[in-house]
Amino acid sequence: MSETATLILDSAERTARQGGFNSFSFRDIAAEIGIKSASVHYHFPTKEALGEALAERYTERFLAALGEPEAQAPQDMLRRYVALYGSALKEDGLMCLCGMFGAEIAHLPDGVARKTRAFFERNMAWLQAVYAADGLAEGAAFQRAAHMIATLEGAMILARSMGEDRLFDTVTYDLV
Repeated sequence: MSETATLILDSAERTARQGGFNSFSFRDIAAEIGIKSASVHYHFPTKEALGEALAERYTERFLAALGEPEAQAPQDMLRRYVALYGSALKEDGLMCLCGMFGAEIAHLPDGVARKTRAFFERNMAWLQAVYAADGLAEGAAFQRAAHMIATLEGAMILARSMGEDRLFDTVTYDLV
């Protein structure tokens, strides 16, 4: 991927993690990184193509930061999972990109919606593998994985809405 494409994705991701899919435009991205709108279109012909690339890159980076589900003891992996959500909010003031997209999934282009669902499907699978390694049966692992993601996404929303990052820790302190 070219340096310009990376800069475009970085700009769009920052904005989308603050305001969702409709919060960024090619014109705004171009102005921020000092290129023409046509250059954004060259790399990403449509906003849907840009949104798909955003969600896919975010998913890959998120899962890479977590590592393999069996890399450490299950409790350590779960702590890592919670910390990854928390650090984005507390250090960068940003929401989960796919959480933002998920909240508006009914209004997303089909390709972006598919990539957003893929984020959650892959995270569910990762968490289920961690819970299975901890001895949970398949049904219980699925339930715990869904609970973990829903709690973390909700904790981010609550903390951001209330303007108090510490609420994230208050909500998530007993997840692991």
